[in-house]
Amino acid sequence: MTYDRLVCANCAAPVSEGRCPVCRANRERLQQENFLAGLNPMTLIALLTVLIAAVALLAHQTA
Repeated sequence: MTYDRLVCANCAAPVSEGRCPVCRANRERLQQENFLAGLNPMTLIALLTVLIAAVALLAHQTA
């Protein structure tokens, strides 16, 4: 899950803005925990498309 859509229970602001210490701590934790959290959805879709194309090409060559 990306943190740009999360809302802080402490200050009711988006966690990505980091308005309070709780937001900043959770933002740092999410960034360290998941390296894909910083990527936008279009980048993830592009990576998935490349992966599927590579598997399809490999399957076609071995058949």
